[in-house]
Amino acid sequence: MADLLPPLTAAQVDAKTKVDEKVDYSNLPSPVPYEELHREAFMSLKADNFEGLRFDFTKALNQKFSLSHSVMMGPTEVPSQSAETIKIPTAHYEFGANYFEPKLMLIGRVMTDGRLNARLKADLTDKLIVKANAQITNEPHLSHAMFNFDYMGSDYRAQLQLGNSALIGATYIQSVTNRLSLGGEVFWAGVPRKSGIGYAARYESDKMVATAQVASTGAVVMNYVQKISEKVSLATDFMFNYFSRDVTASVGYDYILRQARVRGKIDSNGVASALVEERLSMGLNFLLSAELDHKKKDYKFGFGLTVG
Repeated sequence: MADLLPPLTAAQVDAKTKVDEKVDYSNLPSPVPYEELHREAFMSLKADNFEGLRFDFTKALNQKFSLSHSVMMGPTEVPSQSAETIKIPTAHYEFGANYFEPKLMLIGRVMTDGRLNARLKADLTDKLIVKANAQITNEPHLSHAMFNFDYMGSDYRAQLQLGNSALIGATYIQSVTNRLSLGGEVFWAGVPRKSGIGYAARYESDKMVATAQVASTGAVVMNYVQKISEKVSLATDFMFNYFSRDVTASVGYDYILRQARVRGKIDSNGVASALVEERLSMGLNFLLSAELDHKKKDYKFGFGLTVG
């Protein structure tokens, strides 16, 4: 019988696809968190490049508790009035402790320069999550703390932010269709007496992700990610500040191989960077980082090992 029926035309196929993709507004998916709107683009365009030597070792004591040790050696840029970049050699050691449970995460880091960092994430219910970040330093007015209360609905997410210096903020993002989500944010900083409001949009499909964000601070951010395959994706972004008139655009890539991952980008300032992560064996990774800024004559190279 199937052979006797005429084949569907292209118009009929498109009409059938549109019917299949009819939006069920009573069963929309939950959107990504507002602070993770650009996460796919950041994977390619905001790689963790570094300069010098880095060694990270993590030892699991049991299924929930682990300790970490990190050694970093390399130059650090210091402020200068000249156009030339001035660097001084530095070295740091960082000790960390991690505790993980299905509904609780505790992370602590302490460095030899006196900085102490702590993070907490607790799932109070299936929909309500509390996050906390804190940093304590020896330098005055640089210590800070931030508390986030995240609520996840069936098709929306809301967040309340409380921080030191009388910082109060709130974000909300809503799924409008299966692929489109819209959101906004508002904040108030009591000490500098500044406030702001922002809006964002995100559209995603199986092959692409596009986001746009604008804020009253003058910042405009747009990016686009094209998923070529499960292992290859290309990304581009555009950042503009209405008040300072600063404009930056960049393009990047993310390529996942069988035992390696390569990420890189080049921006409109002529800065090119790349990060290679190769798995030498189980629990042993080799890192190779490079960043070239021909305009400022600033060249950064780094390599590292990650164990555990």
